[in-house]
Amino acid sequence: MANQKKRIRDFCGRTRREFLWQTGGGFGAAAMTSMLSKDGFFDGSVNAAEASYANPLAAKPPHFAPKAKSVIFLFMYGGPSHIDTFDQKPAMKGMDGKTVDVKTFGRGGHRTGGRIVEPRWDFDNYGECGKSVSTLFPNVAKHVDDIAFLHSMTADSPIHGSAMLMMNSGKVLSGSPALGSWVNYGLGSVNENLPGFVVMLDPSGGPISGAKNWSSGYMPATYQGTVFRSKGAPILDLARPEDMSVDVQRRLLDSIQNANSQHLAQRQGNSDLSSRIASYELAYKMQSTAPEAVDLATEDAATLEMYGINNDRTRDFGTRCLMARRLVQRGVRFIQLYSGGSHNDANWDAHGDLEVNHNKHAGNTDLPIAALLADLKQQGMLDETLVVWGGEFGRQPTAEYAKGTGRDHNSYGFTMWMAGGGIKGGMSYGTTDELGSRAVENPLHVKNLHATVLHQMGLDPNHLSFFYSGLDQKLVGVEEVEPIHDIIA
Repeated sequence: MANQKKRIRDFCGRTRREFLWQTGGGFGAAAMTSMLSKDGFFDGSVNAAEASYANPLAAKPPHFAPKAKSVIFLFMYGGPSHIDTFDQKPAMKGMDGKTVDVKTFGRGGHRTGGRIVEPRWDFDNYGECGKSVSTLFPNVAKHVDDIAFLHSMTADSPIHGSAMLMMNSGKVLSGSPALGSWVNYGLGSVNENLPGFVVMLDPSGGPISGAKNWSSGYMPATYQGTVFRSKGAPILDLARPEDMSVDVQRRLLDSIQNANSQHLAQRQGNSDLSSRIASYELAYKMQSTAPEAVDLATEDAATLEMYGINNDRTRDFGTRCLMARRLVQRGVRFIQLYSGGSHNDANWDAHGDLEVNHNKHAGNTDLPIAALLADLKQQGMLDETLVVWGGEFGRQPTAEYAKGTGRDHNSYGFTMWMAGGGIKGGMSYGTTDELGSRAVENPLHVKNLHATVLHQMGLDPNHLSFFYSGLDQKLVGVEEVEPIHDIIA
């Protein structure tokens, strides 16, 4: 008898809940299968003539009325120094060379003290708001009444690779979709002839981790960023072979789509297949559309002069800023421009000579950025275009080495700014301590920045999700994240 009871327990479980679970897993599933089959749930038959694919880039309605229709992210790769640009620290005046106790964490690891590097540029007050801006950005300074400065940004990593991934995808590890991919996925594109997410790199090269920064991660490749060039053909390998006419290419594309539609009849809802079809069609359409979108020959001389395109110093970044405005006009959702590439002084990573580094990169970008803001406003586009400026982190108030003015990385507190797209202008939000070493008032995380971008685009950051690996993945993670409500108009 005892052995019989043991066999029953082994089969049915030790509790009533286990018994119900095990029996339900069999008989209940069989009953559900019967009911679902009556409703046609398992009916896989479909006629090839009825098959159609859903374009993953088709325009989608936002969660609520958006303030912005497009985003231009001006990415200052390498980490610009906030205390030398937009976060004035009067207390540091006269402290050059003094040793202070300040906890820092950067490329050189954790430190508890260091030698003060006094800011090398003066600050002046600008606009009706009286915002202090350093002489590194005299042209951007004229637009402070349109800008909300975020002085209390924080990030999880002081190392370029992981910090770049966090600023672009919300995660320090690779494999997640970029912010532009989330916007592309959530809203689709209103222009079927251009990609919804465009990236324009510095001529010195791409940033560390390369394409991971504009990857679509676990989403279909349709949502990844497309790299545009400012010289020559805007997109590499886009032109058709010389011996292939437009008509031949069109017929080839039709045959590919027809074959894929036949396959789709057997595998309805295959998102990867839809993405491939959309990619073929987009490539075909971009052959004629992309060159026109970036052709500056139609711009007048005054506009070219305003963007600094006639000046060797500002020509490249000015060209890309003007291209960004033209792409926004044509419905591109998300555009990211990189200032700085490669490594060392080819970007804002001022470990050696701070003055040489920041004079170079600010001088290359100040005039074009100011022109972009002025041009968008003049054409009535700034209200619907969200402009974001910043790098992956800031820089420390103390010197990295025994000699020189170089500063190490600082993810404890740094500055970014936003303009247009329903953002209040002429305001500063959050503060760092008197040396700019860490955020002390209203600290913000990169996730708050991302949540604000999505919110202004009409997307709820806590409900925009993509199902992957058994989870509803979100840009901002599993915990609720609030946009920065105080800067939203």
